Amino acid sequence: MKSSAKNVKLASVDDLFSTEESRADEQREKVVEIPLTELHPFKNHPFKVKDDEAMMDTAESIRQYGVLVPAIARPDPNGGYELVAGHRRHHASEIAGKETMPVIVRDLDDDAATIIMVDSNLQREELLPSERAFAYKMKLEAMKRQAGRPSKENCSQVGNDFGKKSSEILAEQVGQSKNQIFRFIRLTELIPPLLDMVDEKKIALSPAYELSFLKPEEQAQLVETMDYEQATPSLSQAQRLKKFSQEGKLTEEVMLAIMSEEKKGELDRVTLTSETLRMLLHSLECSDDAGIAAVKKDIPTMEATLKKLSQQEEKYTAELNDALRQYADLKEQTAEFDPEELQDARCALRPAMERSAVDCVQSAYGNKYDPLMMYDSKRDVANLLHEEAEERSIRERLRQKQQQKTKQKQDKKKSRDSWER
Repeated sequence: MKSSAKNVKLASVDDLFSTEESRADEQREKVVEIPLTELHPFKNHPFKVKDDEAMMDTAESIRQYGVLVPAIARPDPNGGYELVAGHRRHHASEIAGKETMPVIVRDLDDDAATIIMVDSNLQREELLPSERAFAYKMKLEAMKRQAGRPSKENCSQVGNDFGKKSSEILAEQVGQSKNQIFRFIRLTELIPPLLDMVDEKKIALSPAYELSFLKPEEQAQLVETMDYEQATPSLSQAQRLKKFSQEGKLTEEVMLAIMSEEKKGELDRVTLTSETLRMLLHSLECSDDAGIAAVKKDIPTMEATLKKLSQQEEKYTAELNDALRQYADLKEQTAEFDPEELQDARCALRPAMERSAVDCVQSAYGNKYDPLMMYDSKRDVANLLHEEAEERSIRERLRQKQQQKTKQKQDKKKSRDSWER
């Protein structure tokens, strides 16, 4: 059987005279000094690089000792290198006046680079909610793509977790529950102004999660309403905003009504010992045992009153939600009505309806009825329904119609006079 010379592979001169150790050394990653100008940020990098006190400390350390931990980068097809890990070190090096920094260059695909980029930053102690949200989202998407095409690069992520979902693996890696991972990822649906408020701790994570289900235009309207009311939504308010949005009834009026509510304060149960009561009453010049006994006797009554008030608030909140829902339905039904006719009909009904409401309130409160409070309530209702603005708008439309009629008459007269001539 003849052997073909084509199948014979000859070793190169370098291979013949190189040792196994030198060949292994060539395969090892090397740290190289790369000019800062040739290092570009990672695409859609979710972590913020700020010129804060920590950054200034890092820059001072680099100025004195240099960059102790090399960055990781990959070749950029458009020239230079794309930073995978080390964005803060890169910026600190610029502040420190350095021209180069130590870098390990690796050939990485997009998914492997994304995972390394996220992992290197998740180790930081202080992460903003928005940073964590986008980091979890980017890594989970990369892990899902890798799980669909196992490779050598994927082995380090999958390991012995074969059969587990990517979300379960990620949850174990970051030390959080799978549900919490998805709650963070949900925050990426918030528009930037709301997400900034979450980072600034003006909106808590739980309400923010509920608000993420609002449509972008509803979120934009909510930002305006919050600015107008100078208030941020509680969890209860956020949940109701979400519910109205899902029902397609989250109008500007409903949003304003919910955001203008007075928030329920936390009713903490306070337990006072006899000694604490004795010291308190002593400061009030009531240090006798009879006084202490009287106060202790009143505490259960006060707690019962607070509980009753809380129950009433829940009841009235439910009634308000029903009223808002009915109002949204009625507004939808009257969308095709003539605004002027609707205003006239409402003005005709208003006196009788107000009189009926006043009679009900007087009957309920008896001698405690306050006319001034009722007047304030009428004014609040008018403001809530934007009646004053609507009335001005209708008056303006009537004025414009009248002007058009007058102009038409004048034009007709001019035309007739011209024809007679």
